[in-house]
Amino acid sequence: MSMEGTIADRRFTIDRATLIRRLREVLPAQALLAEEEEMRPYDCDGLTAYRQLPLLVALPEDEVQAQAILKVCNELQVPVVPRGAATGLSGGATPHPDGVLVSLAKLKRIIRVDPLSRTAVVQPGVRNLAVSEAAAHYGLYYAPDPSSQIACTIGGNVAENAGGVHCLKYGLTVHNVMRVRGLTIEGEIVEFGNAALDAAGYDLLALLNGSEGLLAMITEVTVKLTPKPELAQVVIASFDDVRKAGDAVASIIAAGIVPAGLEMMDKKAIHAVEPYVNAGYDMDAEAILLCESDGTPEEVAEEIGRMTAVLARSGAAGIRVSQNEAERLKFWAGRKAAFPAVGRLTPDYLCMDGTIPRKRLAEMLEAIAALSGKYALRCANVFHAGDGNLHPLIMYDANQPGELDRAAAFGSEILELSVRFGGTITGEHGVGIEKIMLMAEQFTEAEIGAFHRLKAAFDEHGLLNPGKGVPTLARCREYTQARAGTASPSPGL
Repeated sequence: MSMEGTIADRRFTIDRATLIRRLREVLPAQALLAEEEEMRPYDCDGLTAYRQLPLLVALPEDEVQAQAILKVCNELQVPVVPRGAATGLSGGATPHPDGVLVSLAKLKRIIRVDPLSRTAVVQPGVRNLAVSEAAAHYGLYYAPDPSSQIACTIGGNVAENAGGVHCLKYGLTVHNVMRVRGLTIEGEIVEFGNAALDAAGYDLLALLNGSEGLLAMITEVTVKLTPKPELAQVVIASFDDVRKAGDAVASIIAAGIVPAGLEMMDKKAIHAVEPYVNAGYDMDAEAILLCESDGTPEEVAEEIGRMTAVLARSGAAGIRVSQNEAERLKFWAGRKAAFPAVGRLTPDYLCMDGTIPRKRLAEMLEAIAALSGKYALRCANVFHAGDGNLHPLIMYDANQPGELDRAAAFGSEILELSVRFGGTITGEHGVGIEKIMLMAEQFTEAEIGAFHRLKAAFDEHGLLNPGKGVPTLARCREYTQARAGTASPSPGL
Protein backbone atom coordinates (compact mmCIF):
# COMPACT_ATOMS: atom_id res chain seq x y z
CA MET A 1 0.00 0.00 0.00
CA SER A 2 1.05 3.58 -0.57
CA MET A 3 0.06 6.96 0.74
CA GLU A 4 -0.14 8.11 -2.87
CA GLY A 5 -3.70 9.11 -3.68
CA THR A 6 -4.72 9.88 -0.11
CA ILE A 7 -3.16 12.75 1.81
CA ALA A 8 -0.91 13.44 -1.20
CA ASP A 9 -3.87 13.56 -3.63
CA ARG A 10 -3.60 17.33 -3.85
CA ARG A 11 -0.25 19.10 -3.78
CA PHE A 12 0.08 22.69 -2.64
CA THR A 13 2.71 25.19 -3.72
CA ILE A 14 4.07 26.69 -0.51
CA ASP A 15 6.78 29.30 0.00
CA ARG A 16 8.22 27.79 3.18
CA ALA A 17 10.46 30.74 4.01
CA THR A 18 7.55 33.19 3.80
CA LEU A 19 5.36 30.86 5.88
CA ILE A 20 8.02 30.59 8.60
CA ARG A 21 8.49 34.35 8.67
CA ARG A 22 4.74 35.04 8.92
CA LEU A 23 4.22 32.45 11.68
CA ARG A 24 7.18 33.74 13.68
CA GLU A 25 5.47 37.14 13.68
CA VAL A 26 2.46 35.71 15.59
CA LEU A 27 4.06 32.95 17.70
CA PRO A 28 6.75 32.78 20.38
CA ALA A 29 10.02 31.36 19.07
CA GLN A 30 9.56 28.05 20.95
CA ALA A 31 6.09 27.57 19.47
CA LEU A 32 7.28 26.88 15.92
CA LEU A 33 9.32 23.82 14.97
CA ALA A 34 11.02 23.78 11.57
CA GLU A 35 13.96 21.35 11.85
CA GLU A 36 13.52 17.70 10.89
CA GLU A 37 14.75 16.34 14.22
CA GLU A 38 12.26 18.59 16.05
CA MET A 39 9.35 17.54 13.86
CA ARG A 40 10.08 13.81 13.75
CA PRO A 41 8.00 13.03 16.90
CA TYR A 42 4.96 14.45 15.10
CA ASP A 43 5.19 12.34 11.95
CA CYS A 44 2.30 9.98 12.79
CA ASP A 45 -0.51 9.26 15.20
CA GLY A 46 -1.39 5.84 16.62
CA LEU A 47 -1.38 4.40 13.09
CA THR A 48 2.39 4.13 13.24
CA ALA A 49 2.75 2.08 10.06
CA TYR A 50 2.45 5.29 8.04
CA ARG A 51 4.61 8.33 8.70
CA GLN A 52 4.91 11.72 7.06
CA LEU A 53 6.91 14.77 8.09
CA PRO A 54 4.91 18.01 8.04
CA LEU A 55 6.21 21.21 6.52
CA LEU A 56 6.18 22.83 9.99
CA VAL A 57 4.85 22.14 13.49
CA ALA A 58 3.08 24.89 15.46
CA LEU A 59 2.48 24.70 19.22
CA PRO A 60 0.01 27.44 20.17
CA GLU A 61 -0.33 28.24 23.87
CA ASP A 62 -3.87 29.65 23.70
CA GLU A 63 -6.81 30.27 21.41
CA VAL A 64 -5.45 33.63 20.25
CA GLN A 65 -2.28 32.02 18.92
CA ALA A 66 -4.26 29.19 17.29
CA GLN A 67 -6.47 31.81 15.63
CA ALA A 68 -3.40 33.66 14.32
CA ILE A 69 -1.97 30.45 12.84
CA LEU A 70 -5.18 29.74 10.95
CA LYS A 71 -5.40 33.28 9.60
CA VAL A 72 -1.86 33.08 8.23
CA CYS A 73 -2.38 29.63 6.73
CA ASN A 74 -5.69 30.61 5.17
CA GLU A 75 -4.17 33.72 3.61
CA LEU A 76 -1.23 31.76 2.18
CA GLN A 77 -3.43 28.74 1.28
CA VAL A 78 -1.46 26.33 3.47
CA PRO A 79 -3.04 23.06 4.71
CA VAL A 80 -3.54 22.70 8.47
CA VAL A 81 -3.72 19.40 10.39
CA PRO A 82 -4.96 19.68 14.02
CA ARG A 83 -3.48 17.21 16.51
CA GLY A 84 -4.29 16.25 20.09
CA ALA A 85 -2.45 13.48 21.93
CA ALA A 86 -2.09 11.50 18.68
CA THR A 87 -3.61 8.35 20.18
CA GLY A 88 -5.94 8.04 17.18
CA LEU A 89 -5.70 4.80 15.23
CA SER A 90 -6.86 5.72 11.72
CA GLY A 91 -4.22 8.25 10.66
CA GLY A 92 -6.48 11.25 11.23
CA ALA A 93 -3.57 13.27 12.61
CA THR A 94 -1.04 12.16 9.99
CA PRO A 95 0.69 15.38 8.82
CA HIS A 96 0.30 16.79 5.35
CA PRO A 97 3.65 17.10 3.52
CA ASP A 98 2.78 20.65 2.41
CA GLY A 99 1.07 21.72 5.63
CA VAL A 100 1.38 22.93 9.19
CA LEU A 101 0.64 20.42 11.94
CA VAL A 102 -0.95 22.33 14.84
CA SER A 103 -0.58 20.56 18.18
CA LEU A 104 -3.15 21.68 20.76
CA ALA A 105 -1.39 19.86 23.60
CA LYS A 106 -0.66 23.12 25.47
CA LEU A 107 -4.35 24.00 25.66
CA LYS A 108 -4.84 21.76 28.68
CA ARG A 109 -6.67 23.87 31.23
CA ILE A 110 -9.82 22.71 33.01
CA ILE A 111 -11.62 26.03 32.99
CA ARG A 112 -14.32 25.10 35.49
CA VAL A 113 -16.29 22.22 36.96
CA ASP A 114 -19.90 23.08 37.82
CA PRO A 115 -21.43 20.46 40.13
CA LEU A 116 -24.85 22.14 40.04
CA SER A 117 -25.26 21.92 36.27
CA ARG A 118 -23.12 18.75 36.18
CA THR A 119 -20.86 20.13 33.48
CA ALA A 120 -17.17 20.85 32.97
CA VAL A 121 -15.63 23.35 30.57
CA VAL A 122 -12.22 22.22 29.33
CA GLN A 123 -9.66 23.02 26.69
CA PRO A 124 -9.03 20.43 23.95
CA GLY A 125 -5.68 19.25 25.34
CA VAL A 126 -7.20 18.06 28.63
CA ARG A 127 -6.87 14.29 29.04
CA ASN A 128 -10.08 12.28 29.17
CA LEU A 129 -9.28 10.79 32.59
CA ALA A 130 -8.30 14.20 34.01
CA VAL A 131 -11.91 15.37 33.67
CA SER A 132 -13.15 12.57 35.92
CA GLU A 133 -10.31 13.19 38.35
CA ALA A 134 -11.28 16.87 38.60
CA ALA A 135 -14.97 16.02 39.08
CA ALA A 136 -14.47 13.19 41.59
CA HIS A 137 -14.63 15.56 44.57
CA TYR A 138 -18.27 16.28 43.65
CA GLY A 139 -19.23 12.62 43.20
CA LEU A 140 -19.27 13.07 39.41
CA TYR A 141 -17.30 11.69 36.46
CA TYR A 142 -17.09 11.88 32.66
CA ALA A 143 -18.70 8.73 31.29
CA PRO A 144 -17.05 8.06 27.88
CA ASP A 145 -13.94 6.02 28.69
CA PRO A 146 -11.90 4.86 25.69
CA SER A 147 -9.10 2.44 26.49
CA SER A 148 -6.60 5.26 25.90
CA GLN A 149 -8.34 7.54 28.43
CA ILE A 150 -5.17 7.97 30.48
CA ALA A 151 -3.60 9.77 27.49
CA CYS A 152 -6.22 10.73 24.90
CA THR A 153 -7.59 14.27 24.93
CA ILE A 154 -11.10 15.66 24.91
CA GLY A 155 -10.48 17.53 21.66
CA GLY A 156 -9.47 14.29 19.97
CA ASN A 157 -12.44 12.48 21.55
CA VAL A 158 -14.80 15.02 19.96
CA ALA A 159 -12.99 14.85 16.61
CA GLU A 160 -13.35 11.05 16.50
CA ASN A 161 -16.60 10.72 18.51
CA ALA A 162 -14.82 8.32 20.86
CA GLY A 163 -16.68 5.65 22.81
CA GLY A 164 -15.41 3.21 25.42
CA VAL A 165 -16.46 0.22 27.45
CA HIS A 166 -19.40 2.07 29.03
CA CYS A 167 -20.82 3.66 25.87
CA LEU A 168 -23.69 1.15 25.65
CA LYS A 169 -25.47 2.70 28.64
CA TYR A 170 -23.96 6.19 28.79
CA GLY A 171 -23.39 6.95 25.13
CA LEU A 172 -20.56 8.08 22.90
CA THR A 173 -18.83 11.46 23.07
CA VAL A 174 -21.65 13.02 21.02
CA HIS A 175 -24.12 12.14 23.79
CA ASN A 176 -21.94 13.69 26.49
CA VAL A 177 -20.93 17.01 24.92
CA MET A 178 -23.11 20.12 25.22
CA ARG A 179 -21.05 22.81 23.54
CA VAL A 180 -17.94 23.08 21.39
CA ARG A 181 -16.06 26.30 20.71
CA GLY A 182 -13.73 26.30 17.75
CA LEU A 183 -12.12 28.17 14.89
CA THR A 184 -12.88 28.03 11.19
CA ILE A 185 -10.01 27.91 8.71
CA GLU A 186 -10.40 31.70 8.39
CA GLY A 187 -9.74 32.03 12.12
CA GLU A 188 -13.33 32.96 12.94
CA ILE A 189 -14.56 31.90 16.39
CA VAL A 190 -17.66 29.68 16.19
CA GLU A 191 -19.72 27.91 18.84
CA PHE A 192 -21.79 24.77 18.39
CA GLY A 193 -24.52 23.85 20.88
CA ASN A 194 -24.98 25.58 24.25
CA ALA A 195 -25.57 24.89 27.93
CA ALA A 196 -29.29 24.22 27.41
CA LEU A 197 -30.78 20.87 26.47
CA ASP A 198 -31.43 22.05 22.94
CA ALA A 199 -30.18 24.75 20.59
CA ALA A 200 -31.94 26.67 17.86
CA GLY A 201 -31.31 25.81 14.23
CA TYR A 202 -29.55 22.81 12.75
CA ASP A 203 -27.77 20.39 15.09
CA LEU A 204 -24.25 21.36 14.06
CA LEU A 205 -22.90 20.12 17.38
CA ALA A 206 -23.63 16.54 16.36
CA LEU A 207 -22.06 17.28 12.98
CA LEU A 208 -18.82 18.43 14.59
CA ASN A 209 -18.56 15.27 16.71
CA GLY A 210 -16.71 12.77 14.58
CA SER A 211 -15.76 15.36 11.93
CA GLU A 212 -12.06 14.36 12.23
CA GLY A 213 -10.67 17.89 12.06
CA LEU A 214 -12.17 18.58 8.64
CA LEU A 215 -14.60 21.33 9.66
CA ALA A 216 -13.11 23.37 12.53
CA MET A 217 -10.25 23.44 15.04
CA ILE A 218 -11.61 22.77 18.55
CA THR A 219 -10.50 25.18 21.30
CA GLU A 220 -13.00 24.53 24.13
CA VAL A 221 -15.52 21.84 25.06
CA THR A 222 -18.38 21.74 27.57
CA VAL A 223 -19.00 18.15 28.67
CA LYS A 224 -21.75 16.55 30.72
CA LEU A 225 -20.81 14.96 34.02
CA THR A 226 -22.55 11.88 35.39
CA PRO A 227 -23.14 11.03 39.07
CA LYS A 228 -21.03 8.14 40.27
CA PRO A 229 -23.26 5.11 40.90
CA GLU A 230 -23.59 3.82 44.45
CA LEU A 231 -22.44 0.37 43.36
CA ALA A 232 -21.03 -1.37 40.31
CA GLN A 233 -20.37 -5.07 39.78
CA VAL A 234 -19.02 -7.07 36.87
CA VAL A 235 -20.06 -10.52 35.74
CA ILE A 236 -17.44 -12.56 33.86
CA ALA A 237 -18.89 -15.39 31.82
CA SER A 238 -16.67 -17.99 30.14
CA PHE A 239 -17.74 -19.85 27.00
CA ASP A 240 -16.32 -22.90 25.30
CA ASP A 241 -17.53 -21.68 21.91
CA VAL A 242 -17.38 -18.18 20.39
CA ARG A 243 -20.81 -18.58 18.81
CA LYS A 244 -22.39 -19.15 22.21
CA ALA A 245 -20.70 -15.99 23.50
CA GLY A 246 -21.84 -13.94 20.53
CA ASP A 247 -25.38 -15.22 20.80
CA ALA A 248 -25.37 -14.46 24.54
CA VAL A 249 -24.76 -10.77 23.79
CA ALA A 250 -27.85 -10.62 21.60
CA SER A 251 -29.84 -12.51 24.24
CA ILE A 252 -28.92 -10.02 26.98
CA ILE A 253 -30.12 -7.06 24.92
CA ALA A 254 -33.20 -8.98 23.77
CA ALA A 255 -34.09 -9.55 27.44
CA GLY A 256 -34.38 -5.77 27.87
CA ILE A 257 -31.16 -5.45 29.86
CA VAL A 258 -28.86 -2.49 29.11
CA PRO A 259 -25.62 -3.19 31.00
CA ALA A 260 -23.27 -0.36 31.92
CA GLY A 261 -20.66 -2.29 29.94
CA LEU A 262 -20.79 -5.38 27.76
CA GLU A 263 -17.44 -6.49 26.35
CA MET A 264 -16.21 -9.62 24.63
CA MET A 265 -12.72 -11.09 24.21
CA ASP A 266 -11.69 -14.18 22.27
CA LYS A 267 -9.10 -16.78 23.29
CA LYS A 268 -6.13 -15.05 21.64
CA ALA A 269 -6.98 -11.80 23.43
CA ILE A 270 -7.42 -13.65 26.74
CA HIS A 271 -4.03 -15.35 26.35
CA ALA A 272 -2.38 -12.02 25.56
CA VAL A 273 -3.95 -10.18 28.49
CA GLU A 274 -3.87 -12.64 31.38
CA PRO A 275 -0.05 -13.01 31.69
CA TYR A 276 0.22 -9.22 31.35
CA VAL A 277 -2.41 -8.11 33.89
CA ASN A 278 -3.37 -11.22 35.93
CA ALA A 279 -7.00 -10.19 35.72
CA GLY A 280 -8.26 -13.64 36.67
CA TYR A 281 -9.58 -14.63 33.23
CA ASP A 282 -10.36 -18.25 32.33
CA MET A 283 -7.45 -19.35 30.13
CA ASP A 284 -9.41 -22.39 28.89
CA ALA A 285 -12.28 -20.29 27.54
CA GLU A 286 -12.76 -19.74 23.81
CA ALA A 287 -14.34 -16.38 24.67
CA ILE A 288 -15.39 -14.36 27.71
CA LEU A 289 -18.00 -11.68 28.27
CA LEU A 290 -17.66 -8.89 30.82
CA CYS A 291 -21.08 -7.52 31.78
CA GLU A 292 -21.29 -4.63 34.23
CA SER A 293 -24.29 -3.42 36.19
CA ASP A 294 -24.35 -0.14 38.12
CA GLY A 295 -26.86 1.84 40.17
CA THR A 296 -28.29 1.40 43.65
CA PRO A 297 -27.46 -1.88 45.43
CA GLU A 298 -31.02 -3.06 44.85
CA GLU A 299 -30.90 -2.24 41.13
CA VAL A 300 -27.54 -3.94 40.72
CA ALA A 301 -28.65 -7.10 42.54
CA GLU A 302 -31.75 -7.38 40.39
CA GLU A 303 -29.90 -6.78 37.11
CA ILE A 304 -27.01 -9.10 37.98
CA GLY A 305 -29.56 -11.83 38.71
CA ARG A 306 -31.23 -11.34 35.34
CA MET A 307 -27.92 -11.27 33.47
CA THR A 308 -26.55 -14.41 35.10
CA ALA A 309 -29.77 -16.23 34.26
CA VAL A 310 -29.48 -15.23 30.58
CA LEU A 311 -25.80 -16.19 30.48
CA ALA A 312 -26.52 -19.58 32.01
CA ARG A 313 -29.28 -20.24 29.47
CA SER A 314 -26.86 -19.19 26.72
CA GLY A 315 -24.42 -21.95 27.65
CA ALA A 316 -21.84 -20.16 29.80
CA ALA A 317 -19.32 -22.67 31.14
CA GLY A 318 -18.50 -20.48 34.11
CA ILE A 319 -19.94 -17.33 35.72
CA ARG A 320 -18.22 -15.13 38.30
CA VAL A 321 -19.36 -11.86 39.90
CA SER A 322 -16.92 -9.28 41.28
CA GLN A 323 -17.14 -9.22 45.07
CA ASN A 324 -15.62 -5.80 45.71
CA GLU A 325 -14.44 -2.67 43.92
CA ALA A 326 -10.84 -3.84 43.69
CA GLU A 327 -11.90 -7.04 41.93
CA ARG A 328 -14.20 -5.11 39.58
CA LEU A 329 -11.34 -2.84 38.56
CA LYS A 330 -9.06 -5.86 38.11
CA PHE A 331 -11.56 -7.47 35.73
CA TRP A 332 -11.75 -4.26 33.69
CA ALA A 333 -7.99 -3.77 33.76
CA GLY A 334 -7.61 -6.84 31.58
CA ARG A 335 -9.96 -5.55 28.90
CA LYS A 336 -8.45 -2.06 28.93
CA ALA A 337 -4.94 -3.51 28.63
CA ALA A 338 -5.76 -5.59 25.55
CA PHE A 339 -3.95 -3.31 23.10
CA PRO A 340 -0.61 -3.08 24.97
CA ALA A 341 -0.85 -6.76 25.89
CA VAL A 342 -1.05 -7.77 22.24
CA GLY A 343 1.81 -5.38 21.54
CA ARG A 344 4.04 -7.62 23.67
CA LEU A 345 3.39 -10.56 21.32
CA THR A 346 4.11 -9.01 17.95
CA PRO A 347 6.39 -6.36 16.43
CA ASP A 348 3.39 -4.59 14.88
CA TYR A 349 -0.37 -4.79 14.72
CA LEU A 350 -3.30 -3.06 13.06
CA CYS A 351 -6.27 -2.31 15.28
CA MET A 352 -9.35 -2.39 13.10
CA ASP A 353 -12.64 -0.74 13.98
CA GLY A 354 -15.97 -1.68 12.43
CA THR A 355 -19.50 -2.02 13.72
CA ILE A 356 -22.02 -4.78 12.98
CA PRO A 357 -25.45 -5.79 14.27
CA ARG A 358 -25.07 -7.63 17.58
CA LYS A 359 -26.82 -10.72 16.26
CA ARG A 360 -23.96 -11.25 13.78
CA LEU A 361 -21.08 -11.11 16.26
CA ALA A 362 -20.56 -14.87 16.23
CA GLU A 363 -20.71 -14.98 12.43
CA MET A 364 -18.09 -12.24 12.22
CA LEU A 365 -15.75 -14.02 14.65
CA GLU A 366 -15.93 -17.16 12.56
CA ALA A 367 -15.26 -15.15 9.40
CA ILE A 368 -12.23 -13.47 11.01
CA ALA A 369 -10.85 -16.88 11.98
CA ALA A 370 -11.13 -17.97 8.34
CA LEU A 371 -9.43 -14.77 7.14
CA SER A 372 -6.63 -15.31 9.65
CA GLY A 373 -5.89 -18.59 7.89
CA LYS A 374 -6.21 -17.02 4.44
CA TYR A 375 -3.65 -14.30 5.20
CA ALA A 376 -1.48 -16.42 7.52
CA LEU A 377 -1.62 -13.75 10.22
CA ARG A 378 -2.72 -14.01 13.85
CA CYS A 379 -5.66 -11.94 15.03
CA ALA A 380 -6.90 -11.29 18.58
CA ASN A 381 -10.42 -9.93 18.97
CA VAL A 382 -11.86 -7.54 21.54
CA PHE A 383 -15.37 -6.15 21.11
CA HIS A 384 -17.54 -3.43 22.55
CA ALA A 385 -20.03 -6.22 22.15
CA GLY A 386 -23.04 -4.33 23.45
CA ASP A 387 -23.08 -1.98 20.47
CA GLY A 388 -21.43 -4.34 17.97
CA ASN A 389 -18.17 -2.35 17.76
CA LEU A 390 -15.35 -4.75 16.96
CA HIS A 391 -11.60 -4.24 17.36
CA PRO A 392 -9.69 -7.08 15.66
CA LEU A 393 -5.95 -6.76 16.36
CA ILE A 394 -4.14 -8.08 13.28
CA MET A 395 -0.56 -9.03 14.15
CA TYR A 396 2.25 -8.67 11.62
CA ASP A 397 5.92 -7.79 11.28
CA ALA A 398 6.61 -4.75 9.10
CA ASN A 399 10.18 -5.96 8.60
CA GLN A 400 8.93 -9.04 6.78
CA PRO A 401 8.25 -8.30 3.09
CA GLY A 402 4.57 -8.31 2.24
CA GLU A 403 3.23 -8.65 5.78
CA LEU A 404 1.96 -5.08 6.06
CA ASP A 405 0.15 -5.43 2.74
CA ARG A 406 -1.40 -8.71 3.90
CA ALA A 407 -2.45 -7.16 7.20
CA ALA A 408 -4.08 -4.22 5.41
CA ALA A 409 -5.91 -6.52 3.00
CA PHE A 410 -7.05 -8.66 5.97
CA GLY A 411 -8.39 -5.57 7.71
CA SER A 412 -10.12 -4.33 4.59
CA GLU A 413 -11.95 -7.63 4.20
CA ILE A 414 -13.18 -7.37 7.80
CA LEU A 415 -14.58 -3.90 7.12
CA GLU A 416 -16.14 -4.97 3.84
CA LEU A 417 -17.86 -7.77 5.75
CA SER A 418 -19.02 -5.25 8.34
CA VAL A 419 -20.85 -3.32 5.63
CA ARG A 420 -22.21 -6.52 4.11
CA PHE A 421 -23.52 -7.59 7.52
CA GLY A 422 -25.47 -4.34 7.83
CA GLY A 423 -22.88 -2.36 9.79
CA THR A 424 -20.31 0.35 9.13
CA ILE A 425 -16.59 0.70 8.45
CA THR A 426 -15.97 2.51 11.73
CA GLY A 427 -17.38 2.68 15.22
CA GLU A 428 -15.15 5.14 17.06
CA HIS A 429 -11.69 5.31 15.47
CA GLY A 430 -12.77 7.36 12.47
CA VAL A 431 -11.86 7.04 8.80
CA GLY A 432 -8.67 9.11 8.61
CA ILE A 433 -6.41 7.79 5.87
CA GLU A 434 -6.64 4.14 6.93
CA LYS A 435 -10.18 3.57 5.63
CA ILE A 436 -10.66 6.42 3.21
CA MET A 437 -11.20 4.28 0.11
CA LEU A 438 -13.54 1.97 1.99
CA MET A 439 -15.93 4.93 2.15
CA ALA A 440 -16.71 3.96 -1.45
CA GLU A 441 -17.69 0.52 -0.15
CA GLN A 442 -20.36 2.00 2.11
CA PHE A 443 -21.54 5.18 0.36
CA THR A 444 -22.69 6.05 -3.13
CA GLU A 445 -21.06 8.75 -5.27
CA ALA A 446 -24.06 10.98 -4.59
CA GLU A 447 -23.61 10.61 -0.85
CA ILE A 448 -19.87 11.23 -1.03
CA GLY A 449 -20.56 14.29 -3.18
CA ALA A 450 -22.87 15.57 -0.42
CA PHE A 451 -20.05 15.08 2.11
CA HIS A 452 -17.77 17.21 -0.06
CA ARG A 453 -20.37 19.98 -0.32
CA LEU A 454 -20.76 19.95 3.45
CA LYS A 455 -16.99 20.20 3.86
CA ALA A 456 -16.89 23.12 1.40
CA ALA A 457 -19.52 24.99 3.42
CA PHE A 458 -17.04 25.11 6.32
CA ASP A 459 -13.76 25.05 4.41
CA GLU A 460 -14.14 26.27 0.84
CA HIS A 461 -10.55 25.62 -0.23
CA GLY A 462 -10.14 22.29 1.55
CA LEU A 463 -7.27 23.39 3.81
CA LEU A 464 -8.35 21.71 7.07
CA ASN A 465 -6.95 18.17 7.27
CA PRO A 466 -7.05 17.58 3.50
CA GLY A 467 -7.04 14.04 2.14
CA LYS A 468 -8.73 12.56 5.21
CA GLY A 469 -12.16 11.10 5.85
CA VAL A 470 -13.79 11.43 2.44
CA PRO A 471 -12.17 10.31 -0.84
CA THR A 472 -12.37 12.34 -4.02
CA LEU A 473 -15.04 11.26 -6.48
CA ALA A 474 -12.30 10.37 -8.97
CA ARG A 475 -10.73 8.01 -6.45
CA CYS A 476 -14.15 6.52 -5.69
CA ARG A 477 -14.69 5.74 -9.36
CA GLU A 478 -11.21 4.22 -9.60
CA TYR A 479 -11.94 2.07 -6.57
CA THR A 480 -15.35 0.99 -7.87
CA GLN A 481 -13.88 0.05 -11.26
CA ALA A 482 -11.13 -1.93 -9.57
CA ARG A 483 -13.69 -3.75 -7.44
CA ALA A 484 -15.57 -4.60 -10.61
CA GLY A 485 -12.50 -6.52 -11.77
CA THR A 486 -10.69 -4.10 -14.06
CA ALA A 487 -7.82 -3.54 -11.58
CA SER A 488 -6.56 -4.47 -8.13
CA PRO A 489 -7.69 -1.74 -5.70
CA SER A 490 -5.78 -0.43 -2.74
CA PRO A 491 -8.59 -0.31 -0.20
CA GLY A 492 -6.87 1.85 2.38
CA LEU A 493 -3.60 3.69 2.15
